[in-house]
Amino acid sequence: MRKSPIPRASPAAYAPAMDTIRVHHLTKRYAETLAVDDVSFTVPAGATVGLLGGNGAGKTTTIAMLLGLLIPTAGTIEVLGHDMARDRFAALARMNFSSPYVSLPQRLSVAENLRVYGHLYNVAHLECRIAELSAELDLGDLLDRATGKLSAGQKTRVALAKALINRPELLLLDEPTASLDPDTGDWARTWLERYRDESGCTILLASHNMAEVERLCSHVLMLKRGRIVDRGSPQELLDRYGREDMEEVFLDIARDRRRMVAPA
Repeated sequence: MRKSPIPRASPAAYAPAMDTIRVHHLTKRYAETLAVDDVSFTVPAGATVGLLGGNGAGKTTTIAMLLGLLIPTAGTIEVLGHDMARDRFAALARMNFSSPYVSLPQRLSVAENLRVYGHLYNVAHLECRIAELSAELDLGDLLDRATGKLSAGQKTRVALAKALINRPELLLLDEPTASLDPDTGDWARTWLERYRDESGCTILLASHNMAEVERLCSHVLMLKRGRIVDRGSPQELLDRYGREDMEEVFLDIARDRRRMVAPA
């Protein structure tokens, strides 16, 4: 696959030393269900942070609030220096989202989908941008095909193109490699690493693939029943729980197995 240079995201008034995401006492309640319970965390600029937890832990709800799709019951969210309660559109123009569980319009061609999202983000020189992404992600043979007719791997490449159409400074990824074969999953992770390193993009990654988390993430937030129950780098968590891989740490936390190792 051709590797053309990736343009560095334009930071505008955003200072690189700032945290890209600042979340304070974030809470989301649905009637009697507390989906997110008093969560606070920051994500430094240029970092990849993992948001981990079992089904129902609050990961997708947290991401939806970061995107402004859900209104928090309590707490504050600041993204790229903007308060999402008062100024979310300024932040949304500089971020993007990808998930295999959110389908692009199936009857539109790949090129039509990219044009729609490009116009939504007011991307300058849109056809040139689509051509760049087509070359970078090897989409040339897919542009005129209906999105619904693509394979899982092809849809992943198109979803990445959609997520990068506006050269985002922040990527929110919800299970980006779910259902992919090992080869395609490795390709997607390699591409994300390269985009992050060359563009300076910040990534918040929700994933059940612990090998993916160990490879991509510099820091991990462990969610359970809507609360952050542990956090740290993958290596810090491995050392803390005395485990060999993050899957074992995940299972310890999910099953309330308190196997934490005391510091020497």
